[in-house]
Amino acid sequence: MSDRPPTRSLIKPIDEEEADFNRCEFARLLGIEIVDTWPGGARLRMDMTGKRNPIGKVHGGAIFSLADQAFAIAANSGEISQVALTAQISFISPATGTLVAVAEQISQNESGSLYKVTVHEGDRLVATFEGIGVSVRKPE
Repeated sequence: MSDRPPTRSLIKPIDEEEADFNRCEFARLLGIEIVDTWPGGARLRMDMTGKRNPIGKVHGGAIFSLADQAFAIAANSGEISQVALTAQISFISPATGTLVAVAEQISQNESGSLYKVTVHEGDRLVATFEGIGVSVRKPE
């Protein structure tokens, strides 16, 4: 799977799912922005100002939160709502600046899906994240 999905057209309207995620209190608190979405995928960005640990690197919890939000948006970009069953992250290299997370669906069956998220600072890989989503009913 490519880490470079199609770029959002500047005239494409934000759909209802994206609007819901843009209203997410925790994501707003962290300054997470949706850059692009497509069926089974999402690209998000987060500025790391104010999210550093005592040694001046981006806090692991901030990186995990960005990856988890990308996973959530990708897992809910279709007709079926999903929630996380499991999630794990591997930190590859420390970061200090703006991060971009790209989530993509790897597989799907009737009960859930597997997603891979890569987190980059520029061209450098910072972390990989894997999440399993399970299907739930959409709220009415």
